[in-house]
Amino acid sequence: MDNRITLLDLDRLLADIRQCRACEAVLEPRPVLRASATARLLIVGQAPGARVHATGIPWNDASGERLRDWLQMDKSRFYDESGVAIIPMGFCYPGKGKQGDLPPRPECADLWHQKLQARLPHIELTLLIGSYAQAYYLGRERKSTLTATVSHFRQYLENGFFPLPHPSPRNTLWLKKNAWFAQEVIPVLRERVAQLNLGDFPAA
Repeated sequence: MDNRITLLDLDRLLADIRQCRACEAVLEPRPVLRASATARLLIVGQAPGARVHATGIPWNDASGERLRDWLQMDKSRFYDESGVAIIPMGFCYPGKGKQGDLPPRPECADLWHQKLQARLPHIELTLLIGSYAQAYYLGRERKSTLTATVSHFRQYLENGFFPLPHPSPRNTLWLKKNAWFAQEVIPVLRERVAQLNLGDFPAA
């Protein structure tokens, strides 16, 4: 595919997504995502939180700070969409539930994810953050629990996927109970991300 066509198609698709009102009856639409046809790293998260919804900047919260620490990536590199695409399972803030934010709306993935993937030809590594992203992208290959899926991360690297827990402060206890994550998973994650050479992009 001509990369110029890919860039144009992606720009049109992003404009369509940002104008999406499919869930307007149940939430306040403000789709939040970032992508470029040159991106090599794809981050698939859950859904924007209240602060991200207010600012329109993905991972602009405590979860984002922890994620960037895991990646050893500063904000300038993290938000440089020529290298990093950020596409949540649900593009809009789903609202508050009894125990934190509600789950991401299911409509987004079915409407948009395959179309976005088709227009991101240079993705080499996809981070699947949380159970919703892992369920959608790994399907039957996902283990019975998030802990088991993350602990078998090497199995998924063969297909370019890296499953991770959500870096939310709500998961601090999980991180303390599962010290192997910091000891065994984070070093490999940092190595794989460094290998992408995100400062050196393919020609558009």
